[in-house]
Amino acid sequence: MVFPTKPSLQFLLQSTHFLLKDRIGIPSSNHLSDRLNIGAHERELCYKPIIDEIVSIYPPNSITPSDVAILVPGAGLGRLAHELARLGYRCEGNEFSMFMLLASNFILNQSCDTHTHTIYPWVLQFCNNLSYEHQVAKVTIPDISPSSLPQYGLFSMCAGDFLEVYTTPGVWDCLACCFFIDTAHNVIDYLQAIHNVLKPGGYWINFGPLLYHFAGMPNEFSIEPSWDDIRRIATEEIGFEILKEERNRPSYYIQNPQSMLQMTYNSVFMVARKKMPAAIEPDQSSRVEIHKH
Repeated sequence: MVFPTKPSLQFLLQSTHFLLKDRIGIPSSNHLSDRLNIGAHERELCYKPIIDEIVSIYPPNSITPSDVAILVPGAGLGRLAHELARLGYRCEGNEFSMFMLLASNFILNQSCDTHTHTIYPWVLQFCNNLSYEHQVAKVTIPDISPSSLPQYGLFSMCAGDFLEVYTTPGVWDCLACCFFIDTAHNVIDYLQAIHNVLKPGGYWINFGPLLYHFAGMPNEFSIEPSWDDIRRIATEEIGFEILKEERNRPSYYIQNPQSMLQMTYNSVFMVARKKMPAAIEPDQSSRVEIHKH
């Protein structure tokens, strides 16, 4: 983007609108989900099931959590990865969107305390406002200190395309995906990459809908398989076994709680494990649980 020497108000508004409407997500609004107390309900619905499952698999009081390597692709502003690092796990977030990376770098590296910055996340939301005050409401970020970690070196962020950055096989104990797999041009490529980078017996935990980001976009390749197709390919073709599956879990994404328009996703929560080599295959008595709410 080329900036004029003296930008006009119209140019600034158009540029800001472009920033906020980034296709991967809305960084300013994402602060509400990831970095504010008012986003706690969204995190409770989306992040808590993932965190609880990881704590169940790798109990921090029974193991050395820093020995557990967890990757969070599509990390956004890094809150999920940061929460896992706060529990002592060695966690890395991965993000591709330049706008998300700029916002996360500012919050993670330029914020030494809580509630030090003020933003107006809904100022460009002109529809479905009950009152003008809702549109210009200000909030302060972050709600927790980015430096609140048990020891140095447990948390990191990596910029780049997931498929290009993570190619070394058998590195990670767990991949935690939240609203991620539908960002792919070809979701099967993601499944294969997740399987490749996991250690044998490693866990893939997934939460989210299938709002395929490139569906219907001109000059963009995209396939949009159903969840049942993804499940079948993951288990029959790629080498995962599903340990837990819960469908129709209500969830939200960077929702304005004051808006007259409220969107709810009926998301899928799934826990899968990369199968061990046949010679050391453990007991396969684990029962797949499918819950429909």
